[in-house]
Amino acid sequence: MEAEQQRRKGQKRKLEEESSAASTASSSSDVEEEDETGDEEICFRRSQEALAREVRAQVEVLERAFSWNLADRAAAKRATRALAKLAKSEEAVRVIVEGGAVPALVKHLQEPPPLLVRDDCASGGDRPFEHRVEKWSAFALFLLATKPEYQQLIDDAGALPLLMNLLKRHKKGSNCRAVNGVIWRAAVAITNLAHENRNIKTYVRVEGGIPLLVQLLESIDVKVQSAAAGALRTLASKNESNKNQIVECKALPSLILMLQSVDPSVHYQAFILLVRFLEIWAILIPYMCLVGCRCFLMLPLVAVLSICSGIDEVVLPQHNIGANMKFESEKMNTLVRARGKKDGRKPACNLLYAGRKWSLEMSCVGVIRNLVHSSPNIKKEVLLAGALQPVIGLLSSCCTGSQKEAALLLGQFASANSKCMVQIVQRGALRPLIEMLQSSDVQLKEMSAFALGRLAQDSHNQAGIVFNGGLVPLLKVLDSKNESLQHNAAFALFGIAENEDNVADFVKLGGVQRLQDGEFVVQVTQDCIANTLKRLEVKINGRVLMHLLYLMRVGKKAVQRCIALALAHLCPPDEQRRIFIDNNGIDILLELLSSANLKQQQDGLLALYKMASRAMMLSSVDAAPQSPTPRVYLGEQYVNNSTLSDVTFLVEGKCFYAHRIALLASSDAFRAMFDGSYMEKDARDIEILDIRWDIFELMMRYIYSGSVEINNLVAQDLLRAADQYLLKGLKRLCEYIIKQDVNIDNVSSMYELSETCNAISLRQTCILFILEQFEKLSILPGYCHLIQRIVPGIRSYFDKALKPNSKNSES
Repeated sequence: MEAEQQRRKGQKRKLEEESSAASTASSSSDVEEEDETGDEEICFRRSQEALAREVRAQVEVLERAFSWNLADRAAAKRATRALAKLAKSEEAVRVIVEGGAVPALVKHLQEPPPLLVRDDCASGGDRPFEHRVEKWSAFALFLLATKPEYQQLIDDAGALPLLMNLLKRHKKGSNCRAVNGVIWRAAVAITNLAHENRNIKTYVRVEGGIPLLVQLLESIDVKVQSAAAGALRTLASKNESNKNQIVECKALPSLILMLQSVDPSVHYQAFILLVRFLEIWAILIPYMCLVGCRCFLMLPLVAVLSICSGIDEVVLPQHNIGANMKFESEKMNTLVRARGKKDGRKPACNLLYAGRKWSLEMSCVGVIRNLVHSSPNIKKEVLLAGALQPVIGLLSSCCTGSQKEAALLLGQFASANSKCMVQIVQRGALRPLIEMLQSSDVQLKEMSAFALGRLAQDSHNQAGIVFNGGLVPLLKVLDSKNESLQHNAAFALFGIAENEDNVADFVKLGGVQRLQDGEFVVQVTQDCIANTLKRLEVKINGRVLMHLLYLMRVGKKAVQRCIALALAHLCPPDEQRRIFIDNNGIDILLELLSSANLKQQQDGLLALYKMASRAMMLSSVDAAPQSPTPRVYLGEQYVNNSTLSDVTFLVEGKCFYAHRIALLASSDAFRAMFDGSYMEKDARDIEILDIRWDIFELMMRYIYSGSVEINNLVAQDLLRAADQYLLKGLKRLCEYIIKQDVNIDNVSSMYELSETCNAISLRQTCILFILEQFEKLSILPGYCHLIQRIVPGIRSYFDKALKPNSKNSES
């Protein structure tokens, strides 16, 4: 069950990365907007030496220009801004850090000491470039903190207390652009520093950073709101104490209001933070029991989910992005790769947000344990705060990120209890969720299927999903190559199949064929599909079966085919004759064999083979038959013995001595020969023209002794002789030997032999072999002709093989 929990966590993480990229894009774009005309463009293609000299020069400026003097403040602003622009280049980050920029930047996160205020500034009370130097310092540190290896260095330099002090500037009562700019850059810097860093997360809480960030949720500046929510999201990740304090600080009302913001970036961040609160995994244990699979079967599904909850932020610098970031969650290793290209002066995160292509490689080892602690109390508080309806409303948002988060949150709400499941549907979530399934956005479909899967654990919701047109889109997404999307859809279909009212729709829409034909790489999805088919099989009886039989009689041709194919695989064995003989289901399947569509032919043949297997008629046919006791048993010593011989057969010019009494008792053919009106009745010598000597001798040995050794070299000729002289026991022996040698190359000739000799057992074997091996046979010449030849035999076989249901017969 922990595996499913980790997977859900990963889905959320994936969405958060989009949000982080969006926030970074916004940050960087604002930087560009504030560029003054005439500023020199930083050249990123300079040599390492030139870059190092540039960094050192800017650091020296920062080290000496720490006063309220106008020239010092202007120089400090230019230096911090230059370092921030350089830090956008991934290649430049190391050079900046090694050049000693971190202590210098941290120093300028605070105002110059009042004692150093120069007379020329103090007299007028002016504070040149107030907030701007701190803003650029915070932004530069935000970019440097992208590299996890530099987080601790920045923290050791004393950045965190100063950054949290910057958050307090909103208390000065000013909402000017400069104040808001420094606040939200401080917030995003804290976000990056706290990424995957337990100690920093704890420090921020202990030093009072969480209440400050919660207060910023009420800022009138959208960027400040978004940055504060992003920081709280990161602090809440895998830290229960932080989660609890965020709730205690009454962040929920503000977050609920943010959900209803007209600005997508605002409700997007609010969503992600709420997701952090709702990491409830224990409630999925009943699902595991329902599916009937163990925890380790969920590992592939868990992989995608664990990525997202395990990663707090992904902030990628400008230029050619080729960052490989590896994150571990317990025993799971997940590799996240992001690729992009430089686009002029626009930061690469803009490209990521606009059109990012992620490649996820999942590797799971062992059973994942203790992923995330559940928070049922927080979930209750979120619902009581009125989050449900705003979340449902955002399913129709123009922002796909908000739609994804809304679907994910609804799935988590639905996992809490059945009452919430019903409320979600009653409040109008079904239709937008089903519409999302038809989007071209794979992640959007994934989240929608996730939510529908949780809603489908309620019986009435199951019927509602089908009634509102959700079945077909769910079946279609099974064709997706996205393993996570596949599984979410499979789980939703598993729930839908529980309701008897849905079974007929499932079958007539071709759902059974889609489940059978789907390519599901992940084992957990394969198991879920298998359990869905088993569930449908159990449901096909009583009124459900009556409904399907009615549709098979009066429905359109396509519906009839889907039903006949599904029933061939899923109906009870004792109902097969009623379905396929009494209600002509066999005719529908046989029509498929004449189709010009190879897939329809294959479906029909596979269904017929499944029926034959379920009929369980082969047990008596495949056993080696015992030789019947002849009515007169003379013994092997009288074979071709002239003693008391009263008839001689001339075979290939040689005499074979026989005894009429033994021949008369052996078969109707010899009785007709010697007791009827044939010329051989009184003849002493009878010539045999169409049988070889060795075959005739073996036949006589069987007549005299009741047994004979047969090999596959003589079996076919001996079968023809046995059929000619109506020796049923010998025919069975020959058929048994021949059946062992049926293969791809000779099945056609064997079937022809069975028809020639009326060898029923051999014919059945050939039919079953053709049905089973249709894929291999279909590429051979003459395949279509062979199929048409066996159709009458198939009909005859099933007419005998399908036994009447004793209950139906009595009724």
